[in-house]
Amino acid sequence: MEQLSFFAEAGQSKGLPKELLEYYAGFISEKESDGLLQQLITHTPWKQTTQKMWDKEYLTPRLTSWHGDIGTDYSVSGKISNPNPWTPELLVLKGKVEAIAGIRFNSVLLNYYRDGNDSVAWHSDRENVLGKNPVIASVSFGQVRSFDIRSKADHSAHYSVRLEHGSFLLMKAGLQEYWEHRIAKSTRPMKARVNLTFRVVL
Repeated sequence: MEQLSFFAEAGQSKGLPKELLEYYAGFISEKESDGLLQQLITHTPWKQTTQKMWDKEYLTPRLTSWHGDIGTDYSVSGKISNPNPWTPELLVLKGKVEAIAGIRFNSVLLNYYRDGNDSVAWHSDRENVLGKNPVIASVSFGQVRSFDIRSKADHSAHYSVRLEHGSFLLMKAGLQEYWEHRIAKSTRPMKARVNLTFRVVL
């Protein structure tokens, strides 16, 4: 069983490494975030993939959808995905995050966490198609969930960011190289959450 979050739920960890992470609460207004959450849940072509672990196939504990420019094929949970087309809503969000990140993103991975049982295990986004030290822009809608990070070299070095409704988290160069992150399962009642991570596929 995946370990439950061991970080405080009350707020952000102190001493977040600002050279690796920038967090913006209220990036999207509450009213607009409410509408986008329902729009994304209802109209996104969600699918649940499988992962092979210890010679067995397991359902990934969340739903995903990959969108982007033509040719931005990507491996989602070990399965190659051809991109779904951009929607007007995704293009507007892409423009907003690009204005802060200073990067033109060509793709986005959507994750739908239906309740507290949905999660993503410790990992880092280091696929070859993302290049070295990728920058990833993350926007969250719905249920607040803790985004936990820990150093690959020393697991005692760890932090947590509570990803709030309408928030934006910029994962800078170096984070994927030296740190790993997760969204842990929760025993608390959890409502729906949709997260978008904008990326550059080479």
